[in-house]
Amino acid sequence: MTLKNYHTGRRYTAYVSTLGTSQLHLRSPWVVAFWSMMFPGLGHILLGKRLRGYILFVWEVFINLQGHINMAIFYSFLGDFEPAKQVLDTRWTLIYIPVYFFAIWDSYRTAVDLNNQYVLAAREAEAIKPFKLDAIEINYLDKKCPMTSALWSMVMPGLGQLTINRLITAFFMLIWSIVIVYQSNLLPAVHETFVGNFAYGKSLLNVQWFLNIPSVYFYTAYDAYVNTVEGNKLFDREQASYFSRRYQSRNFAMPSIKMSGSGSMYVVSTFKHSIMLEQAITAMEQKGIARDNILAVSLDKRNEKQKLFDSMHESDGISILDVPFILGAFLALMGAIYGFNFHLGPLLWGIIGFVAGAALGLVIKLILNWKHTRYRSQQQNPEVVLIVECGENQADAVKDLLWEHDAMGVRKLALGRSHSPSR
Repeated sequence: MTLKNYHTGRRYTAYVSTLGTSQLHLRSPWVVAFWSMMFPGLGHILLGKRLRGYILFVWEVFINLQGHINMAIFYSFLGDFEPAKQVLDTRWTLIYIPVYFFAIWDSYRTAVDLNNQYVLAAREAEAIKPFKLDAIEINYLDKKCPMTSALWSMVMPGLGQLTINRLITAFFMLIWSIVIVYQSNLLPAVHETFVGNFAYGKSLLNVQWFLNIPSVYFYTAYDAYVNTVEGNKLFDREQASYFSRRYQSRNFAMPSIKMSGSGSMYVVSTFKHSIMLEQAITAMEQKGIARDNILAVSLDKRNEKQKLFDSMHESDGISILDVPFILGAFLALMGAIYGFNFHLGPLLWGIIGFVAGAALGLVIKLILNWKHTRYRSQQQNPEVVLIVECGENQADAVKDLLWEHDAMGVRKLALGRSHSPSR
């Protein structure tokens, strides 16, 4: 599809295509740079600069393997500096260093640039096409639970990206995860570790490949979580824009108690942004309610305080999990390295490192935001007000239809009208 029949503005915040959804949103450049430091290419993939990210990712795997970089890191952290120097292949190491720092610098710079582009695109408020259907695939904006996406990525890296239809990244991470897991002998080591053969489990691991796992594994969970949150927010914005264009007609006659006459009624309801809301509106149109007699108003949200976890309907976009994932991934790597010197082995110490890092990161994040943090109650707040003008004989049917489509609240207003409803 060409730009001409898709967008007319200079910039737009999202593009829904067959193979996935590309989206601009605000990101912390430091978080992006951290993931590039952990594994070159991951920061760029997080930004949506996928081609650049894939190239740097493959480069990291290949050059790191040839130069034995991970082995040198392993020996260095254990204090065995002579083996660390001997294992390095300087023909590859001197190539590795400049590109490694380029990946960190470029991802930071690109994050800053894309943040500026997002601000301009958001101000242009260009319409987004939320549905893509062709002979290969179906893709559409929808709301999903961020924790579910993250958990699927922790079951197998790449599955979380599949749940949000980021197909190229999903298969890229899935294929490379299989390669890394196989080459590292991870699964046989897991088996031996959990049956209590810690020493044998350690001996099975290929350290060069094994040290890639913490970065890739926890990144895919973080990426799936963040993109699900941002996808939910994008759904809300697109639906609000759609209602503004289609169901806020200037011909809609607002209720007034001073008006009398025909006995027309209004049905007022509140909803969350969801696909069920659009189904309710189109169902009313099929039952004879004119579009000009339907008013859908998306409410501006007050600056509510952060909550611990985002959900399908509650996503503030200020992820409190940034620091926990960063510290968790880093300490998991440290646990995997130093675990070779301890009884439980690198696998369990890697898990212990992640749990400890995630807990520490969560505490740090809560302390940093303590003065500004007050968790919301479990009660869900409405996001859309829907007002329907209809005849008395239609009011009960409209009310039932709204309840059937997950309305949060519904109320009939019996106000007289001095003129018949516009059709």
